Amino acid sequence: MGKYFGTDGFRGEAGVTVTAEQAFKIGAVLGYLFGRKKGKCRAVIGKDTRLSSYMLEYALAAGLTSSGADAYILHVTTTPSVSYITRCDGFDFGIMISASHNAYSDNGIKLINAQGEKMEEEVLAVIEAELDGNGPEFSPASGVNIGRTVDYISGRNRYIGHLISLSTCSYKGLRVGLDAANGSAWQIARSVFDALGAKTFVIGDTPNGVNVNDGVGSTHIEKLVSLVKSNSLDVGFAFDGDADRCICVDENGEVLTGDEEMYILANYLKQRGELTGNKIVCTVMSNGGLIKSLSSCGISCSLCEVGDKNVCAEMNACGAVLGGERSGHVVFSKYETTGDGLVTAIMIMEAVVEGKHRVSELLKGYKSLPQLNVNVPVKDKKAAYGAVADCAKRLSKSLGVRILVRPSGTENLIRIMAEGESYENCLTACGELREKIDGRF
Repeated sequence: MGKYFGTDGFRGEAGVTVTAEQAFKIGAVLGYLFGRKKGKCRAVIGKDTRLSSYMLEYALAAGLTSSGADAYILHVTTTPSVSYITRCDGFDFGIMISASHNAYSDNGIKLINAQGEKMEEEVLAVIEAELDGNGPEFSPASGVNIGRTVDYISGRNRYIGHLISLSTCSYKGLRVGLDAANGSAWQIARSVFDALGAKTFVIGDTPNGVNVNDGVGSTHIEKLVSLVKSNSLDVGFAFDGDADRCICVDENGEVLTGDEEMYILANYLKQRGELTGNKIVCTVMSNGGLIKSLSSCGISCSLCEVGDKNVCAEMNACGAVLGGERSGHVVFSKYETTGDGLVTAIMIMEAVVEGKHRVSELLKGYKSLPQLNVNVPVKDKKAAYGAVADCAKRLSKSLGVRILVRPSGTENLIRIMAEGESYENCLTACGELREKIDGRF
């Protein structure tokens, strides 16, 4: 990770850590870097519903046009849609303004290359130098060389059409709950599922700039659980602020993480003869039960470090067509180059309709291991991690549990995971590690 750009872009408190001035510089240096190769470059920009997203959108567009680039504006849309449009419509790069599952007070800038994947590290290094005042020297454009902004809502509509085209089934007769987290998917999710024939029940669809992820969405699943139970729905799907992740709720109100989703989807693709090599990619944070359960189905798992960027890299390396994270980032290489919560929801629906099963029935054969996850707020992630690394190894050996301790790539948190046959031992491990960190760093 760089000084500014972490595992999922440049993220922090809007107006403090991530400012309009920085956004202008990022746009300007991107326009210069890509424009010098071909004279003029084209970028597409999307944003979520945060109050500060407009500030950053205008600043980025100003920076881009000042260096001669044309900025195409998608307005409020999802991160996966920016990836899709960048790749399919021949843009030089894409920019998404979002802090994903964070509170409204945070925001972020995600950069996407022409292939719809995370921007290359060498480009990020030049941008970081620019933010520190050590970037390349270049002059602003003038006269006819100044770039222009273009309203590109047609691109978002084309993405919606793409999602609808992925389904081969009608969802008529199915009652589906959707939690849009008051974020990017607040209009798109309903449009897609209505078009596919489902009877939709939607929450988290009244964004006001300051309520994104506020008690709703994939990190606050209890609202969707209540919606599913109280309305006797067949299934529910919760997205995060930029809709690149999806958490599912079955007909009984039971929550499915990305692990359970991948179990369903791996078996669905295998049954269709589409699971190349009968393998998937998951991260070290995935439950060990997923690996054991899929093994019983003749499906292997290739492990990688946390982060959808790492998932995609491992998928490319081993030829897997499905990969994902426990958090609900799931990648289908046939359709996308990044995680897409809406694609995940559609594929689960396809498994339900084609198999003529309820969601809970698709989990037959899946058994998870006891796992506990704890997030500890800190000011100095590096120091906190160093203070508990050796202790984690000792506890893992003495308690017989698998322990992972890592600094968050997007927030000031130390994330602790303990997994094993004994939930009590997991609780003990997390408790001791938290005590060593809490309030000290």
